[in-house]
Amino acid sequence: MKLLQIMRPKHWTKNVFVFAALVFGRQMTVPLAVGRAVGAFICFCLAASAIYILNDIIDRGTDSLHPEKCKRPIAAGTVGVNSAVVVSVLCAAAAIVGPFVLSRNFLNVILAYIVLMVLYSLLFKRIMILDCIVISIGFCLRAIAGAVVLDVFISPWLIICTFALCLFLAFSKRRGEIILLGENSESFRQTLAGYTPELLAHMLDVTSGLAVVCFLLYAMDDQTLRIFGTNNLVYTTPLVMYCIFRFSLLIQQGTYSDPLVLIYKDLPFQIGSVLWILSCIGIIYADKLGFGGM
Repeated sequence: MKLLQIMRPKHWTKNVFVFAALVFGRQMTVPLAVGRAVGAFICFCLAASAIYILNDIIDRGTDSLHPEKCKRPIAAGTVGVNSAVVVSVLCAAAAIVGPFVLSRNFLNVILAYIVLMVLYSLLFKRIMILDCIVISIGFCLRAIAGAVVLDVFISPWLIICTFALCLFLAFSKRRGEIILLGENSESFRQTLAGYTPELLAHMLDVTSGLAVVCFLLYAMDDQTLRIFGTNNLVYTTPLVMYCIFRFSLLIQQGTYSDPLVLIYKDLPFQIGSVLWILSCIGIIYADKLGFGGM
């Protein structure tokens, strides 16, 4: 159970970005495509777990003093470093082997993700702003992986929207950490010494606005019209704005210190997100659902 815990299964939800290409590539009704997307999702879960374990091994000293992270098995000493290394290597190996079955091009994306995240754990997480940018690129690689494994087109606007949205989430996490740790924040994460609540509030405003604008540009793009036969995705913008603004409100109020906890626990945000997803599916698959007039 402890070995599974160090893989952080609760964080596997971050890999749902892999399914973006399945939805927006109009492949949800193709069983083979669904299977390949699920396979890519599993590979990214394993790759991400390998990095989580590596990161926990590196940070076990400071994590043991953290009010929340001290409960992690490696920091608490309930899982030894040697055992953790073995699990990390096995997860990485499985993540690399999987693409040989799915797509050789997918292998390049997985390798790029693993290399980038290893560099993040060793170096980039100590560099202010770049730490959040690298995390966001990692999420973009998930979205790109979904398109590669399905061999479908994915709009550059959608990739940029994903990048901006994930930057928003990364800065939200930094804001939450400052609220949780207070004056001792820089003792647990070096980059927190440079972030201030005012600066992060500005960054949240900029990245959330950029995400909304990029989504609008994607929804109104001629390529989107050719693929879906409609630009009606633009009418889901109120739901997008509600979810982003509520997320920002709760983080800056200090209601939640961890964005993942917010996603799991805030019912209004969950309802807004589900309604947006269902609206997108209804618009994209209108012809297949018998709503050709949409």
